[in-house]
Amino acid sequence: MRIVLFLLLAGASLLCLPPPALSESAATPGVEVVASGLETPWAIAFAPDGRIFLTERAGRIRIIKDGKLQKEPWMVMDAYDTGEAGLMGLALDPEFSRNRFVYVAYSYRDPGGALKNRLVRLREDPATGRGERERVLVDEVAGSGNHNGGRVKFGPDGRLYWTMGDAQYTRFSQELSSLNGKILRLNPDGTVPADNPFAGSPVYSYGHRNPQGLAWQPASGRLYSTEHGPSGLLDCCKDEVNLIEPGKNYGWPVIKGDETKQGMVTPVGHSGDSETWAPGGAAFVTRGAWAGSLLFTGLRGQSLYRLVLDPKDPRKVVSFERLFSRQFGRLRDVVEGPDRKIYMLTSNRDGRGRPAPDDDRVLRLSFK
Repeated sequence: MRIVLFLLLAGASLLCLPPPALSESAATPGVEVVASGLETPWAIAFAPDGRIFLTERAGRIRIIKDGKLQKEPWMVMDAYDTGEAGLMGLALDPEFSRNRFVYVAYSYRDPGGALKNRLVRLREDPATGRGERERVLVDEVAGSGNHNGGRVKFGPDGRLYWTMGDAQYTRFSQELSSLNGKILRLNPDGTVPADNPFAGSPVYSYGHRNPQGLAWQPASGRLYSTEHGPSGLLDCCKDEVNLIEPGKNYGWPVIKGDETKQGMVTPVGHSGDSETWAPGGAAFVTRGAWAGSLLFTGLRGQSLYRLVLDPKDPRKVVSFERLFSRQFGRLRDVVEGPDRKIYMLTSNRDGRGRPAPDDDRVLRLSFK
């Protein structure tokens, strides 16, 4: 199947790009398995001492040390793993070497049985090398079996960002009183930054359905996000790449895809009316053959997507291609490691994939 990418050029009409080639790029890297036998890994992050942290949706935070997956988890969270819910986003504090702080987002059942989402700060005990609960930053955000967002990342501004889906209550996305259907921005201690667009609120942008990728363009500091579009029989697909600006309304559920409305922002690009990416994590590449590219993973699309933006126009896509189509199954996250290599997580044991015997895996890409 082909993917049609639509994009909005600044001050111009919508433009339909040719579908990305299904063949591998001339600059396609080699792939090696870093770790296998994981259970639905969701996010990956790197410590300054060389360790790799990753979350498994069932509630475990795992460590890869000296190239080997450690048998014992760094910590086990009381996450409720169902549908798309469970232990999700992960970020290490920029000052991790000093304060040992780790931030994670997860779903849980409250005493009344309702599914909720929570953002917490953990701390590594230097004596044991294991994690312990430090404080809850945001709590009791509505959850659901689907649309829990879940990406946690630090921006270049030192603030902590958390994506939240609409929890399948579409009206929440347009309500500023709700944290659902938003991208949230916090200080590392959970307080609200004074320069947030809505005074006293962690809401940074709204009108989102289920954003799961966050990536800052290195040269400009601009924030881009990937977001799941509708999945109904009569209204399908339109998965998005958005340029995120503070206080802006990204339209869900009022507008989708090419649709426009005053006061709402259309995506930089979307997957069209018949093809689904189901985009996960996103990352910009800083070095090598793909330097400057925005990468994002596809779950249902079972691909890694590479998008090149015009350096003079943040809303103009120069090229777009699909890589590793259906080679590794569902892909959840992608990051550039401190070694400047690209790391990907598969998500074939999430109940929607067809796992191979050694799934799920951490994959590392490198150019010859």
